[in-house]
Amino acid sequence: MTASRSSSTASSSAPRPEAALHAARARSFDSAAARYAANRPSYPPALLDAVEEGAGRALSGARAADVGAGTGISTVLLHDRGADVLAVEPGPGMAAEFRRAHPSLRIVRGSGEALPLADASVDFLTYAQSWHWTDPNRSVPEALRVLRPGGALALWWNTEALDVPWIEAAARRTERFLGLDPAAERSRTGGRADRALGTAPAGGLDVECRRVRWSRRVPVDTHLANTASHSAFLVLGEEATAGFFAEEREHLLRTFPDGVVEETYVVELLVAIRA
Repeated sequence: MTASRSSSTASSSAPRPEAALHAARARSFDSAAARYAANRPSYPPALLDAVEEGAGRALSGARAADVGAGTGISTVLLHDRGADVLAVEPGPGMAAEFRRAHPSLRIVRGSGEALPLADASVDFLTYAQSWHWTDPNRSVPEALRVLRPGGALALWWNTEALDVPWIEAAARRTERFLGLDPAAERSRTGGRADRALGTAPAGGLDVECRRVRWSRRVPVDTHLANTASHSAFLVLGEEATAGFFAEEREHLLRTFPDGVVEETYVVELLVAIRA
């Protein structure tokens, strides 16, 4: 009977396949931190304008914590706006790349579920492209704990503008390669800001969602490297995805014969004010 109970306990405590994949995808960025830093898009000035408008105060002079800071894309923008910003990053590889590229900026190891911050200590708590890696049932209470009264929780994501024909076609090819259900994928990636808090108790937060459209022009190879830096591709590895990217390069060069791609994004933004 003892052996039977032990086996049952081990089985019930084993991670679910989807949970294990989620964890693997979250860890995958550490092995590709330099590629992530070199190829991922930044964010437009209009986004930070929208953050300030939603918060009802300027970033300049404010104390901010940028969680899931990665290689520092958003941390640098916050710093350049005049915020006294501390980066918080759970991944050792991403944190190492951050320190290499931005030695003058502060960074500590930590996660949204257990912030290494004092109670009521920040005016802005930001998550750029990173909130979906947290458990809102734990990260929402942590946000309420560390924000000062009137402080702002700001979450944002660059999402592809699927109303642009070539972007829609590329998304379909990606879905087929990865074996994703198109309808389910649209539901998962669309309206992220609207669904960001999930079922977490968000009492004490006054929530507003906004969208900011922008674009950038980059070489085809930068666009492909940006796509390859997403976790769904990273967990498969370069050998398993080489054929897909070779074919994708041919598709893109037919659309952009000069070798320069115009990527269009819609940044989905949620700003929640602590009462």
